[in-house]
Amino acid sequence: MTAFMPVTDKVIEDLCAIVGPHNVSVDEEKRLAYSRDEVGVQFWDRQYCADVVVFPESTEHVSRIMAYANDKVIPVTPRGAGTGLSGGAVPAFGGIIMSFEKMNRILELDLENLTVTVEPGVVTSEIQSVAMKHSLQYAGDPCSGDASFIGGNVAENAGGNKVIKYGTTGANVLGLEVVLPSGEITWFGGKRRKDVTGLDLVHLMVGSEGTLGVVTKIILKLVPLQERIVDLLVPFEKVEDAISFVPKVITEAKIVPVALEFMDRRALKIVSRYLGSSLPFDDAGAHLIIQLEGNDPEVLADEYEKVGDMCLESGALEVFVADNRNFREKLWKARKGIAEAVMAFYTKYAKEDISVPIKEVPALIKAVDEVCRKWDLEAANYGHAGDGNVHINLLAGEDRVDWHEAIEGARIDLYEVTKKLGGTLSGEHGIGLKRKKYIGMFLDEAQIRLIKGIKQVFDPKGILNPGKLVE
Repeated sequence: MTAFMPVTDKVIEDLCAIVGPHNVSVDEEKRLAYSRDEVGVQFWDRQYCADVVVFPESTEHVSRIMAYANDKVIPVTPRGAGTGLSGGAVPAFGGIIMSFEKMNRILELDLENLTVTVEPGVVTSEIQSVAMKHSLQYAGDPCSGDASFIGGNVAENAGGNKVIKYGTTGANVLGLEVVLPSGEITWFGGKRRKDVTGLDLVHLMVGSEGTLGVVTKIILKLVPLQERIVDLLVPFEKVEDAISFVPKVITEAKIVPVALEFMDRRALKIVSRYLGSSLPFDDAGAHLIIQLEGNDPEVLADEYEKVGDMCLESGALEVFVADNRNFREKLWKARKGIAEAVMAFYTKYAKEDISVPIKEVPALIKAVDEVCRKWDLEAANYGHAGDGNVHINLLAGEDRVDWHEAIEGARIDLYEVTKKLGGTLSGEHGIGLKRKKYIGMFLDEAQIRLIKGIKQVFDPKGILNPGKLVE
């Protein structure tokens, strides 16, 4: 383990000289706030807190900070908006938190190459807003897009509800400006759509959780914005009926939806209580949201009628067509609000991010029920059924004394089932500090050795987001 240098008064003075005193803070309240993400503090073994927070305004600032930290062997943890769910931006060894809220410019909208170049501190939905003014869209927009920074999306390779058609964040990243731990500035990729010159370092960086380099500019691809969108809200009496229907949309209807989302009864009840409103058939076992898009209204109508008929044939209680903004916003507000609702009403929970092959989702949901019965827990399940990524919330009663032990046992049982199903530990939230100790359940020694070797090449002194992914 690297022996890091402490952050002294002289270090603070030097950082102020690099970025200006107004971009450096040692205020305890601010340091604590910037040392957290959406993982509740009750889940950590101790309080993690940076020694100083810096707010770079340019790539040059980042370069000089990294060069200085590398020379002094001070740990640096990059941070976006703090919406992460894995502890990826939690400073495991103190040191410097580098917050990107001041690097928040949309630098270029290239309508000829269908790209947008942005800084990491841009809120993801702002990219979408700019693109839509030109009848374009950034299709990598995750469910957290109204709050998350694009830099955090890149660090975690965020997914979201559109993955089934457009892919994850990584599928929409063409190029990155990266500051290496040494302070060197380099570009990986560019506006090119094809490039096999050397290794694909763009997509090595995407999802590396800020452990290899600091992303300071991002080139994203844009796609045409379809003129019409229709959402189907489909309640089913049983969870297994809803989940079993999911692959039929593609395999039998021959239609690739934009989104195919799932919410079970408990998840919907929790978010309905949180929002103070409910969706139709809120006592149903599960709801699907199926989003379709197109430019031809007749073709789109044919598609959603076909899918709707198939839903009813497969046991759906009803099919609601959300073809107006108010209804669409209501149902997506419910879907996107579940994570926040769980945190509002529970303090003893585990938010899991399991990803399995699509056809194994029914088996996964069945296993969750069995695990919860074993450990006397409840579960609220929702997520991206169309791509096999299910967010499983293991819930313990507020008066449960042994909640931590029960949830820990349930997590391990769940991970073992996930592996047997050909699944993995995290689909989009990342490993971070939260899941690091379980990674050996899913990666063999050869893979872990390669990850450590890559880290050593990029960051030989181990200063960049240490304590994440693997030791």
